[in-house]
Amino acid sequence: MNRSIGKRLVRSFLLIIVLAVLTIEIFLVVGFKDFYYKNVETELESKLSVSLDYYNKFYSEKNLEDLIKENNNLMWSHINSEVQLLDSEGYVVFDTIGVLPSSPVDTVDIKSAKRGESNIYVGSSNYTNEVIMSVAGALTNDDGEIIGYIRLISSMQEANFAILKSSITTGMFGLVVVLITMFMSYLLANSIVKPIKELTSVAEKMVDGQYKVRSSVKTNDELGQLSKTLNMMAEEILKRDQIKNDFISSISHELRTPLTSIKGWAVVLKGAKPEERELLEDGLTIIENESDRLSKMVEELLDFSRFISGRIQLEKDTFNITDTCRDVAKQMKPRVESNKVEFINEIEDEKVLIIGDENRIRQLLINLIDNAIKFTSEKGWVKFQARREENNYVMLISDNGVGISKEELAHVKEKFYKGKHSKSHSGLGLSIADEITKLHNGKLEIFSELNIGTTVKVSIPIPEVEKKEDTNE
Repeated sequence: MNRSIGKRLVRSFLLIIVLAVLTIEIFLVVGFKDFYYKNVETELESKLSVSLDYYNKFYSEKNLEDLIKENNNLMWSHINSEVQLLDSEGYVVFDTIGVLPSSPVDTVDIKSAKRGESNIYVGSSNYTNEVIMSVAGALTNDDGEIIGYIRLISSMQEANFAILKSSITTGMFGLVVVLITMFMSYLLANSIVKPIKELTSVAEKMVDGQYKVRSSVKTNDELGQLSKTLNMMAEEILKRDQIKNDFISSISHELRTPLTSIKGWAVVLKGAKPEERELLEDGLTIIENESDRLSKMVEELLDFSRFISGRIQLEKDTFNITDTCRDVAKQMKPRVESNKVEFINEIEDEKVLIIGDENRIRQLLINLIDNAIKFTSEKGWVKFQARREENNYVMLISDNGVGISKEELAHVKEKFYKGKHSKSHSGLGLSIADEITKLHNGKLEIFSELNIGTTVKVSIPIPEVEKKEDTNE
């Protein structure tokens, strides 16, 4: 997992958990210390209060020397702590453990006692070097004079040991938590990294052209969605690749057919006699027609190439699209009638100006009407309607031909797509028509039912200028 997302995840999780555990550990140790120290402090203050009450009741008439001589430890025998008696100067004159320092005691508890206050001192003992806690109080006689001080001292060794023990316990617990977290982080990271590795492997195979490979990641999360998308992409690539191969095969056949016909008739005409005029005319007519068909297919391929490469440029100008529709209808009428199909012209007379490439609009309409004728049987009909609808100029080419199935309808505008019908040729006609419509900011829609007929609707937006001119008129 070197330099991998898994390693980064584990490292990130561990860093967060270790910081959290350390923070908790610090708060716990501070809490333990406060707890144990507070208990010792409360105990010392309670003992000091009891000792001072005891002194005030039974020994307040005596001076410090008499108190030391006569009491004989009765006053503090009930106190389980070290007890010191200090004179008014701060010198220790009595200690229950027998240690009498030569220098006066000048700690914070003694200073506070001199001011009539109570304060706790925590520090090192000047004769045992261990940590102690002490509290002191003033001894006042019946005349209100301070004759000395009583000081209670408790070793913090037990409290510190309890704090250390608690800290070690919590530290061990924290270590266990970190180890468990490390293991869980590894499992979690692996659950993320493993499908990512599989997706990467599948993607690399697809880059190598192995589009039949599929990802088996089925999780209900973003990785599962990515896996699903990757599989769908591979299926789409395979489908489009198949369409492309079919197109190449089909277009090769379509190009070969007129070439074969041209070559065949060229051979026939080469051996024909001058007096065989009818044969010569038939042959030349066929060669001309086949050449036109070949030229048309090549032009379609060139157009399509320009459209998909974005090199096509419209020669835009303002023109009356109604006149264009009428011209196309006149041009296509003989072609429709020669196929023994009824041509219905329902172009409204209203003048409508649009901005666009008139030749491309002609190409679009001729293409659509030609398709309608091609897929309509004899004694059928082809209808051409054109009218303004609100902000658009709408052209509809309808027929009662073979129609298109629902499965094919979703793909008919795709590049290279050819229907199952035998009259389908290059598979570029509708793709080119759709591209021309889009270049005019329009919309091409196809409505069809199998064995009933097809309607192609082209909507071209009418510019604001034309609408203002209509208003002025």
